[in-house]
Amino acid sequence: MLHIDQRSLRFRLLAWLGGVALLVVGLTWLLHGVFLQNLAKDFLGERLMREADHAVDQLEQDRLAVPASLASASQGYQVFHHLYVLRLDDDISASDPTWQRQLAPLLDDDGDALIEVKHGGDHLLVYRRHFEWQDTSGVLLIGEDFSQVEAGLATLHWWVGGIAAGLLAVLVTLNMLAVNRGLRPLWQLRHQLEALQAGERQRLSLTAPAELDALVAQLNRFMDDIDLRLQRSRESVANLSHALKTPLAAITQVLRGGRPIDEERRRKLLMRIEDINAQLDAELRRARIAGPHTGHMTHLTRDSQRLMDMFRSLYPQPSFALTTSLNDREQVPIDVHDYAEMLGIVLDNAGKWAASEVRCHVSATSEALTLTIDDDGPGVADKDMARLGERGTRLDERHPGYGLGLAILGQLVARYAGHCRFERSPLGGLRVVTRLPLPDVKPS
Repeated sequence: MLHIDQRSLRFRLLAWLGGVALLVVGLTWLLHGVFLQNLAKDFLGERLMREADHAVDQLEQDRLAVPASLASASQGYQVFHHLYVLRLDDDISASDPTWQRQLAPLLDDDGDALIEVKHGGDHLLVYRRHFEWQDTSGVLLIGEDFSQVEAGLATLHWWVGGIAAGLLAVLVTLNMLAVNRGLRPLWQLRHQLEALQAGERQRLSLTAPAELDALVAQLNRFMDDIDLRLQRSRESVANLSHALKTPLAAITQVLRGGRPIDEERRRKLLMRIEDINAQLDAELRRARIAGPHTGHMTHLTRDSQRLMDMFRSLYPQPSFALTTSLNDREQVPIDVHDYAEMLGIVLDNAGKWAASEVRCHVSATSEALTLTIDDDGPGVADKDMARLGERGTRLDERHPGYGLGLAILGQLVARYAGHCRFERSPLGGLRVVTRLPLPDVKPS
């Protein structure tokens, strides 16, 4: 049994196009019948009017006696028309006596007019003409049987209906061909998605109409994100395996040995465990990177102020100041956790090293988001600026840390196709400038 999916786009397009085509063709056919009949009535009415004028002119020019005029008129009208009725004063004559009684009431009405008369199965068009002849008032009715004309018009109308039905069938067929061809990119997309799911292809590649470009690009971006996250997960597992194997082996050896654990060995064990904890924390932070194209938005003022309040409580000694220049772009398409991680890493470093002041400036334009963080700490020597952000690099051991924060910052910024710049701050310490390009869209 033929199954019709009423939710399919193909069915909806065909139903709408077929319905519209049927409505247009049907309405055109109905209007054709109405206009054709009105045109025939107007044409016959005009002819009856001219012939009535001609008959009256004949009566006035011949100036014959009334009986002779009636006989002459009768002969002429019987040739050209089905009937006539003529009244001069009280004398009434008709070419067809059977219609004289039916049409007699029309002689008493005023004004010249075209009148439709229906009697039984007959349908007449009658034109009434008033005139004056030899000081005598007269009324002339000229009628023509419209039934035969209507039969011919009906035959023509049904022939036109048959042609219209044929044209409708052709139109529906063309609609089906057009819809099938127009939906071919969707079928190609479905087949490629099935191949993608089966592992037979890695990306979508089809010549799609402009309406599908954004969809195909977004799907490919999602596949890139999935591959990148898979690669990042594998790298994290490899990094953890490599980084934890040696300290775990050392801790296992100490615990399995029979030697007592003195304070020095306890301190070394604690350092090993802290290294393991730092590695785990760094890999978890990298795993939380969402990246662009997630559809999430960051509220710059609210989320920046929340981070500033948190670091004020963590580092009560320096003052944290936040300034913004947003140009009515309060929200940006950046995952809120990624934004908190990027800004939090720099604020954490600034809070550790600042003497008394940390300044954060958030600037947003139609093209980019820029985060500028300054501190008044000891800063970094110019020769060491290039080493900032290297994995595991620590330029100063006075504060605890593992040299992983700026490396994670670099990975985060790279995911958003941005860049970080390190330079000397006007406050005397370090300035970190992070710039992230933004798509040219209006925030919601």
